[in-house]
Amino acid sequence: MASTSSSSSSNPPPAVGNVDGIAQTCWVKFREEAIFALYTPFIVSLASGKLKVETFRQCVAQDVYFVKPFAKAFELAEAYADDDEAKHGINELGKITRKKLECFVQEWGSDVVKDDATPNPATSKCTDFLLAIASGKIDGIKPFEKTKLSAYILGAITSCISLNAYIGKEVRGVLCEHHQSNHPYKKWIENYSSDTFQDFCLQTEEVLDNLSVALTGEELGIIERLYCQGIKHETEFLLAQPVIEKAVVPLSGEHNRVMIFSDFDLTCTLVDSCAILAELTIATAPKSDQIPIENQFARMTLSDLRDNWEVIANKYTDGYEQCIEKLLLATEKAEKLNYEGLRKALEQVSEFEKEANLRVIESGVLKGLKLEDIREAGEVLKLQDGCMNFFRTIKKKNADVYVLSYCWCGYLIRSVFLTGGIDDLKVHANELEFDEESLSTGEIMKKMQSPIDKVEAFDKIILESSGEGNDKKKAVSVYIGDAVGDLLCLLKADVGIVVAPSPSLISVARHFGVKFVPLFTGVVKKQMDCVEGSSSTWKGLSGILYKASSWAEIHAFVIGS
Repeated sequence: MASTSSSSSSNPPPAVGNVDGIAQTCWVKFREEAIFALYTPFIVSLASGKLKVETFRQCVAQDVYFVKPFAKAFELAEAYADDDEAKHGINELGKITRKKLECFVQEWGSDVVKDDATPNPATSKCTDFLLAIASGKIDGIKPFEKTKLSAYILGAITSCISLNAYIGKEVRGVLCEHHQSNHPYKKWIENYSSDTFQDFCLQTEEVLDNLSVALTGEELGIIERLYCQGIKHETEFLLAQPVIEKAVVPLSGEHNRVMIFSDFDLTCTLVDSCAILAELTIATAPKSDQIPIENQFARMTLSDLRDNWEVIANKYTDGYEQCIEKLLLATEKAEKLNYEGLRKALEQVSEFEKEANLRVIESGVLKGLKLEDIREAGEVLKLQDGCMNFFRTIKKKNADVYVLSYCWCGYLIRSVFLTGGIDDLKVHANELEFDEESLSTGEIMKKMQSPIDKVEAFDKIILESSGEGNDKKKAVSVYIGDAVGDLLCLLKADVGIVVAPSPSLISVARHFGVKFVPLFTGVVKKQMDCVEGSSSTWKGLSGILYKASSWAEIHAFVIGS
């Protein structure tokens, strides 16, 4: 059975205005797009301090081309506004923006743009996008609706300002973590992470909110679309910067081959698969007055099933908590990774999980489930945001992808991913036994029940993939998980990533000397340590696990935009 679940909060957004306003709505909705900008080689290299000065100056040279379009956009937004207060607010924002851009260019040299210099295609796309909106060239805008253009223009501008505020705060957080006082781009980072810039971001968002108060749902939808496009254009702009040094992102671009391993329950899913199967048995159970017709597996009635599942769930939850508590009390807290001690301790968890599965089998609660019903349940099972997109994209890159799960029914997992268009995922899980009529006998074919089973499967796959003459020997392994059962694999993988980790995982890992580092912080540190011209070294059993805020962050790190 799977371990208990938990939720984790993602990083807070930059300063925002009215929590009910369109600015906050847009940031929350498109924050994951912003993560892709954060994980560009340019920003990671800049954050590490390894970015070449000439690369930075080229970026400044391109930034110069934004001055006039921004000024023009604010000028037109002010002209379209239909009240004096809005006009004044936009005018003030325009002055601040122009001043900031001009100071930025002067800080890094006003001679960075040569007479024959031209904007690159990504820069042109950004400026053309902004000018097109300012001119009212937006799909769905009617000529007589120009008064609403102020809000549309501010929607596009706000996305850029909010993105810069977000990047500034994230990068400054890494600098504080590594205590870098002599960072070559310290002034740039301080500018975008400063209270002054955060207040400017807040001011911009408030103006956008005020301009949008009277807009319809359809018109707010236009702002959302423009906001999202603005972030994507900014990301493309950052990707277009010619980074000279070897970049550690994306991981799949730096390394010859990447092997992806993932847990399933609550790492990929919103709900534990055990709960899904339990609900399915209850939903299809006969009522007390119904007599099974010619079915060799006489099923429990609805009331009996509910009672049995409640007993099973309570015994599991209480027993699991006691098992973890006992495990922690029986061992001394380690200052650095004690992998062997952890493995030995998790043998207790392994025995507990096997006993829990045996209770399920002996209870007969899974008897009579139809294979077709399980398939249909898999088709509608909800995954974490961004999870399916990650697997779809990484599979297109011909990466080896494995799911290692305690799930009682691997067929359920395969049904989930088949619905998402992935038909060749390698699933290592338990399986329900079915008769010739595709009805469950209630038996579980025990293939993966415990932390020990998981790590043995992981070790076997790694060993088989690194055979002599096999190009997979250069693969870097990534394991993604959330629970205690994943710990051994997370630590053995070259890169162990936890997403929405359970409290028990955190407490057990720390007890055995494991350190947790935010994924972006870890990536920047690898960039700092990267020797010029060589690949970064990600190595298992380092005692470090990386915490990701979402599947979008994992996607940005492993695959990129």
